[in-house]
Amino acid sequence: MQINNNSEVVIIGGGPIGLACALEAEKKKLSYVVLEKGCLVNSLYHYPANMTFFSTSELLEIGEVPFVSINPKPTRPEALEYYRRVATSRKLNVHLFEKVIEVVPAEEGEYCIKTTKAEYKAKYVVIATGFYDIPNKLNVPGEELPKVKHYYDEPHYYAMQRVIVIGANNSSVDAALQTWRKGAEVTMVIRGNGIGKRVKYWKKPDIENRIKEGSIKAYYSSELKEVRPHEVIVETPEGLLTLPNDYVLAMTGYQPNFAFLKKIGIAIKENEMRHPQYDPDTMETNRDNIFLAGVVCGGMETHIWFIENSRQHASRIMNYIFEREKKTKERLAVN
Repeated sequence: MQINNNSEVVIIGGGPIGLACALEAEKKKLSYVVLEKGCLVNSLYHYPANMTFFSTSELLEIGEVPFVSINPKPTRPEALEYYRRVATSRKLNVHLFEKVIEVVPAEEGEYCIKTTKAEYKAKYVVIATGFYDIPNKLNVPGEELPKVKHYYDEPHYYAMQRVIVIGANNSSVDAALQTWRKGAEVTMVIRGNGIGKRVKYWKKPDIENRIKEGSIKAYYSSELKEVRPHEVIVETPEGLLTLPNDYVLAMTGYQPNFAFLKKIGIAIKENEMRHPQYDPDTMETNRDNIFLAGVVCGGMETHIWFIENSRQHASRIMNYIFEREKKTKERLAVN
């Protein structure tokens, strides 16, 4: 297996925040490598094909590289093009389709980072792995059936099908509206008593009007209890209902890879939100020289951190590493 000893910083995750960390490392003249288990900005690639961001393009910029969009709110294809151009034009050192298996202490205060392709040694490790890889499961009978989808791509596939959409936030609303407009018979199963408060302001009246007019059926204060090959069981305030069904889109959210964080030794609070431990001023975790960046910092509160408000993590981390290295060199020079 190839061993690479040339990087001061290993950045795990090639999403927008991982790329922002790489740009900041270059600015500070710190050697680095970005390790991404999938394609470039892998999470964005797996977003729904027709997704529109809530943020403006300016708030999605990294490394002071302008993001020009023809729309007030940029789309997924525009974001993919932007981050690809940032990575290629700045010649960022990104290794794609290379999954990190473990991070273990090595000699002289370094870490050994083992991947599916190589081993790396670095003094500093930045984890910017996001949260889009592990869906929150419903934990109901039949969830393992192929008709149950935890990821939604595009609506044409569901044309003329009976679709159950679980949830009432942005991903659920997008799936419900888009599949309905392509000819699906859509029913929403919503645990709360209304559409989520965080739904995009231009989508909320749309979905509420479709429900009000009866185009989309919604069961509030309800839960999916069982999935069967051609029907589902829904618990409503009026009792159990059996509904004919072809597909279930379980838009129940996602979570960080807590098992990976724990394997590295990062402390995680054992409560409902499962916040990982880190210093908000430096982003350093309880493990020396291991940092968190981006939405992974929020634990189960995946609606707290976004690209626009976690871009600053990159400069915070690299400034701290730069100053620490500067002091180390000054101390060695004196000695």
